[in-house]
Amino acid sequence: MSLEYKSYTKDEVAKHNKPNDLWIIIDSRVYDVTRFKNLHPGGTSVFLEEGIPGQDATEAFFGLHRYEVLERPQYKRLQIGVIDGEEPQITGRQPGALSKVPYSEPTWLTEGYYSPYFTDGHRKFQKAMRKFIDEVVYPDAQARELDGKRPSQSVVDAMAALNLHAMRLGPGKHLKGLTLMGGIVKPEEFDYFHELIITQEVVRCGARGYGDGLMGGCVIGLPPVLNFGSPELKAKVVPEVLSGKKYICLAISEAHAGSDVFGLQTTATKTDDGKHWIVTGTKKWITNGTFADYFTVGCKTEDGFTVILIERGEGVETKPIKTSYSSTAGTAYITFDNVKVPVENTLGEEGGGIFVMLSNFNHERWVMCCASARSQRLLIDECLKWTAQRKAFGKPLNSLAVIRGKLAGMIARTESVQSWLETITYQMTNMSYKEQASKLAGPIAFLKMYSTRCAQESATDAVQIFGGRGITQTGMGRFIEHYHRTVAFDALLGGAEDVLADLGVRQAMRGMPKTARL
Repeated sequence: MSLEYKSYTKDEVAKHNKPNDLWIIIDSRVYDVTRFKNLHPGGTSVFLEEGIPGQDATEAFFGLHRYEVLERPQYKRLQIGVIDGEEPQITGRQPGALSKVPYSEPTWLTEGYYSPYFTDGHRKFQKAMRKFIDEVVYPDAQARELDGKRPSQSVVDAMAALNLHAMRLGPGKHLKGLTLMGGIVKPEEFDYFHELIITQEVVRCGARGYGDGLMGGCVIGLPPVLNFGSPELKAKVVPEVLSGKKYICLAISEAHAGSDVFGLQTTATKTDDGKHWIVTGTKKWITNGTFADYFTVGCKTEDGFTVILIERGEGVETKPIKTSYSSTAGTAYITFDNVKVPVENTLGEEGGGIFVMLSNFNHERWVMCCASARSQRLLIDECLKWTAQRKAFGKPLNSLAVIRGKLAGMIARTESVQSWLETITYQMTNMSYKEQASKLAGPIAFLKMYSTRCAQESATDAVQIFGGRGITQTGMGRFIEHYHRTVAFDALLGGAEDVLADLGVRQAMRGMPKTARL
C-alpha cells in the first residue's frame, strides 16, 4: 500500500481540519472528504463533529458502517494516502478464508479442535467449496437478492462444471462416472458429510431467496424422477437438469392442501386410449416455479394419489407470488389447464404417489437442517462483531450482561443443533436407504423442528442487539434484518414445526414396547 499511496504523519493530516479542507483517518488510511461531505448520505454534520476533522475516525466509522463500504469504488477514490509507519489492522471479507470470530465456524473447522466425522478429504473439499462460493456465487447472490432476478446462468453453469448440482442430491448411482469438484472427491467416496458441506457453504451467502433460487427445486423435484422415472424419462430429463440447462421444481402444495397431501384437488384423468393424462388444477408456493421447465406434480387420480412429471407447454401457466424473501427464488402460483401428459411420465405406481414423496422427505428435511444450522452462525458472527465495536453508555455493547446473555443463548442453540445434525448425518452415512426411512424419519423431524425454533429465537435476539439497524434493509444490520424477515421459511418448508414434532412423537409411540410400565 505504501507504494501506491503517499505517506503522511498524523500531524500532517491534523492540519486539514476545516470544512473546505477536510481529511480523516480510517484504519491508517487517509481520506480527503472535502467534497464528499456534502454528498454523504448521512449528512455533512458527521464529518464536523468534535474529534473527527483531521483525526482518526476509525471508531466512529465502524460504529456506523460495514467494512464493505470502504471497498466500494466511489469511496476507494477518496483515499489519498496512508499513515507513515502504520499498516491497516481491520480486514473485511476474505474470499476462501475461515473466520476467526469465535463460534462463527463449526467446531470441526476451528483450529485446535477434532472431529470423529470429518476427514482430511472433507477438509480439502470444504476449502475448495468455500473458495468457489466466495469468488463465484457470493457476488451474484448479493446482486440478485436485491434485484429479484433469477440466479445468473453463468453461476449455474460454473456449478454444473464441477457437478455440484448432482452432488446436492446426495450420494448415489447418479454420481457414477462424474468428475466431482475437479476430482477432489471420487463418486464412490462422496458421502452425506460432503453434501452437508455444500449446503452449509452456500448458506454463508446470507441471501435466503437466492439460496432457494439456485436450483433448490432440483434438490426436491428431481429425486422422484431419478428414483421412480422410466429409463427413457431419466435419460432425457436428468442430464438436462444436472447440467443446468433446464430447471425442475416440486409442485405439491395447493391453496387448500399444504401438509395434507391427501387433500389435493389437482386431478389427472386418463384419455380414452389410456395413453395420456389430462391434468387440471392449481399449485401454490412452488419454489423455482416461475422459471421451471419441468414440474414434479402431485395429482388426485382414480387410484388415489399419483405423481406425474409435467413439461412446461400448452396449458401450463406460472405467476410469481410475492413473499417475505426475494423473487429470485421463483416462488410461483401454477395453473394446469387440461394439460396433456404422456402416461409414461408417471413417477412410480399409479396411486402410489405417497411412497414417491415419502422417499425424499427425510433428505429434504435434512438439507433444511444443514442450512438452518449454518445460517445461525451468521447471526453469531454479526452479533459478536457488532457488540465489540458498538458503544452504548460509553462502553462496548458486550460489556452489558444482558447482551452477553443473548449471545450465550445463540451460541448454545447453534452448537447443539450442529452437534445433533452431525450425529444424524453419521447415521445416514452408515445406514442403507431403507434403514434411514424406518429409523430416521422421527429424529430428522425433531431436528428440523428444533433447529428452526432455535433460529427464530436467535433471530429475535439479534434484532434486539442491533436495535433499529436490525430492522433496516441496508447498512450495519442488513443481514440481521434479512434473516429475521426470512427465517420463517425454514419453519414451514418441508413440513411445519408442529406437524414434524407430532410426526416424531408418533414414530416414537410406534416403537413403545407393550411391556413398558412405570
